[in-house]
Amino acid sequence: MEETPVEGDTKKDVEIAPALIAVHPAEKSVAVAVGSDLRVFDLVDNCPVSLIDESGGSYHKDSIRTICYGSNGQLFVSAGDDKTVKIWSTESWRCIYNVGSEKRVSAAAISPNGMHVCFADKFGVIWVVDLDGGVDGNQPLVNKKAVSLLSHYCSIITSLEFSLDGRFLVSADRDFKIRVTTFPTKPVNEAHEIQSFCLGHTDFVSCIAFISKLECPHGFLISGSGDSTVRLWDILSGSLLATCEIGDKVELLESKEREGCHSAVTSICTIADGTLVAVAIQSLHGIILLNCDLSNHSLSVVKVVSISEETFIPTSLSSSCSTRYLWMVTGVSGLHNLGHSSLVRVKVISGFNKDNPNSTENELSILEDDAIPGGEKLLEKLQGGVTFDEKVFLAAAEAVKTAMSNLLTKKQYSTEKRDFRKRTRNDRKLKQG
Repeated sequence: MEETPVEGDTKKDVEIAPALIAVHPAEKSVAVAVGSDLRVFDLVDNCPVSLIDESGGSYHKDSIRTICYGSNGQLFVSAGDDKTVKIWSTESWRCIYNVGSEKRVSAAAISPNGMHVCFADKFGVIWVVDLDGGVDGNQPLVNKKAVSLLSHYCSIITSLEFSLDGRFLVSADRDFKIRVTTFPTKPVNEAHEIQSFCLGHTDFVSCIAFISKLECPHGFLISGSGDSTVRLWDILSGSLLATCEIGDKVELLESKEREGCHSAVTSICTIADGTLVAVAIQSLHGIILLNCDLSNHSLSVVKVVSISEETFIPTSLSSSCSTRYLWMVTGVSGLHNLGHSSLVRVKVISGFNKDNPNSTENELSILEDDAIPGGEKLLEKLQGGVTFDEKVFLAAAEAVKTAMSNLLTKKQYSTEKRDFRKRTRNDRKLKQG
């Protein structure tokens, strides 16, 4: 995708942020972030969650750009444009660690053992937070300092994931690169080593995820990109194992004559044991379902799942390890001109069969609102308890496309504008203790 010339940031560009969704590994809860709002619903007790944050004021003061659960489900992280990383205990939903960042945060990940949280900022630096041996959901709030771990040298990091065994930290950026780093046993004190680079994408890498296999404890990596491909990698060697050309397999619901990144992959999610991979596309009203055959190193399209609501373009996908549901969200913040601060719509697809992925042709179904786990009570919490008319939904659908383009497209500035931005930067630095 060609870089879009932009003379500067507008207020609209800064405010609009795509909605995000994350599901607890055992599907005990589900979280949605839109703008600065963080909304959580408890699926076990079937009730909304009240977050506890003793730092004062709102939970986040600017748009949240990343949310994630730890692999054991005990920790949850939220971070974004307010240069604050919040680490929550999912037992009490209390914010137990507050971490300041020098710049806006673009991605985060929790180590499988729950001992470290890593996050990346808009300058391409990855930081690590040592959680001091464990998590106590009732502990008072602690302000932690992060230590720089590695850097992508001025390239914005779009996605961050630990390998399944915790041995490697994988980072992807807007300059087409995927870096695999050996994660030190004591990352605060030990040096890191580069294991490999996964090179092959021809546009920004937007998202990465791991697929498990018994004989491969660290897992296989899949990645999505602005080049309209999903790729399968061996992270030990950096070898490309398979490529699936998404743009050639799906008919987009917009005119291809219009300039823009219509077939950019915006979110990927593995389902069940990773045999199936769900893919969200920037302008597609639905998802693409891929079959991942690790034995033959192949990725193939199983089905394009269309959603009847023409205003539903998924901005984020998530699933748990214990069920066969795929959770989707669409939405943006910053719709003040329409009388709303944000719009969120949640949908769930069921019927996945990991033993026979090709059978999904007849089994998949998009659940009605009252059939979604948590039902209307969940939707009222995660969607903000607001109903929207068709005009607002249509405007929001356009805002989703704008938000995804602004998030993924690399901006270019004139020399004069670049000099002006350097002179007027006001980055908040961490205080040295």
